[in-house]
Amino acid sequence: MTPETTDILLTGNWSARRTERTVPRRPGANLTLAERRGLLILGDLLLVNAALILAAVLWLDFVVHAETLLAYGKWFITLSVVWLAFAFTLDLYNPQRAASVTAGLFNGGLAALLTGLIYQFIPWLTPPPGRRLLYVGLTLFIILVILAWRAIYARFFFQPSFRRRVLVVGQDAATQQLVAELQAAGGVERANPLRGTGYQVVAALEQLPGPDAHTLDPAHALVRLARSTGADEVLVAESVALQPGLHEALLDCREIGIRVTPLTVAYERLTSRLPVAYAERDLNLITNGDDAPLQRLYVASKRLADIGLSLVGLAVMLVLLPFIALANRFTSPGPLFYRQQRVGRGGCPFTLIKLRTMTPDAEEATGAVWAADHDARVTAVGRWLRRMRIDELPQCINVLAGAMSIIGPRPERPQFVGEISAALPIYRARHAVRPGITGWAQIRYRYGNSVEDARIKLEYDLYYVKHAGFALDLLIFLQTFPTMLFMAGQ
Repeated sequence: MTPETTDILLTGNWSARRTERTVPRRPGANLTLAERRGLLILGDLLLVNAALILAAVLWLDFVVHAETLLAYGKWFITLSVVWLAFAFTLDLYNPQRAASVTAGLFNGGLAALLTGLIYQFIPWLTPPPGRRLLYVGLTLFIILVILAWRAIYARFFFQPSFRRRVLVVGQDAATQQLVAELQAAGGVERANPLRGTGYQVVAALEQLPGPDAHTLDPAHALVRLARSTGADEVLVAESVALQPGLHEALLDCREIGIRVTPLTVAYERLTSRLPVAYAERDLNLITNGDDAPLQRLYVASKRLADIGLSLVGLAVMLVLLPFIALANRFTSPGPLFYRQQRVGRGGCPFTLIKLRTMTPDAEEATGAVWAADHDARVTAVGRWLRRMRIDELPQCINVLAGAMSIIGPRPERPQFVGEISAALPIYRARHAVRPGITGWAQIRYRYGNSVEDARIKLEYDLYYVKHAGFALDLLIFLQTFPTMLFMAGQ
């Protein structure tokens, strides 16, 4: 649907306008982002376990009964865990992927295939080994039900009756960006990160500049606009002054069942980024709960995991090193390793170690410059190393030394830190944690080569700094593997 903007009333210096045509629908049909993810997870688990029951009935004379299901509950729990591991690894609960029939079918089918293959090799917690037909049938059933379910979800659950209608109050840079992305998300642009959220901006109430900006009462306009558009949720920009009239209007919306959400919260929820425009006023970036027992446990366990994983990474590197050295010898003679100054935790510089992927002295004539797509300085061997992220393995030495972590914002060069910090002063907030080999920005955004790319990646990094914990680290770790296997690195 093409967005349509229609001014419908003007109250003092508050402009109210409808941004979308709306269609009648039954109450309660709208879905929040959390409900969409919950629906996908619940549907997946029910179907993969139904596939196991069907396979067991056909090839094990399994009797479907409450006592039998409880007695063999370990089969279903194990299958659910294996499925969820592959589903999160392949990002199946990303709303953008779920909204695409092509992406949903490809990733869903691959997760189903891997689940069926790995499940049969788990001892004690799965059906008896040696039942080849059982496991072949189970794998086929999982693939079929997941493909059907994902196609139904992508086709059916984005109909207008399932969209969540939002009314935006106030206007600033972050508001404009979010509204523009939400309005574009309903189109054919598959790269839009908000595609699949199901959110639809139906109206906006904007405060116009003027001397009486803080004395006018927009209550009548807000409630009338919310009712006339059938809004499910009101997003309130931080720039809006909560004058008594507006506060009462928002309370009226809450009382009639319309959810009221700060735009900063909605921005984080929908984009998994922390808007730079608001980050400077977000105390949660500073008050990170270091004294909380769970936070202390997280920090200690993360360090132990860093040490263990970096030792594994170094072992893998030692196996690959002779082959990489030989390939470099014939294609691009020069040093095997490359050392470069980077900025770490607390803004302290350290020497980062990588496998060399560019020609020797690539920046001798130009100085520090952003790497570009299809950069001519990258060697043939280096291109493959970058795609599979193998060139990052020597950084495990930095992890062992404590200068880096396995997971965290990527460390940047001092020259670029100065350039970006001049444009985005909040950039220093990412130095509150150890930099990492992989991170939230790396799995969510392409390779950046400009200040604008740095701004978007910074929003991902700030989100990580604010929400770092066991669950987010595990998700980043799992989703790093597809990047390596599908050679999506740069």
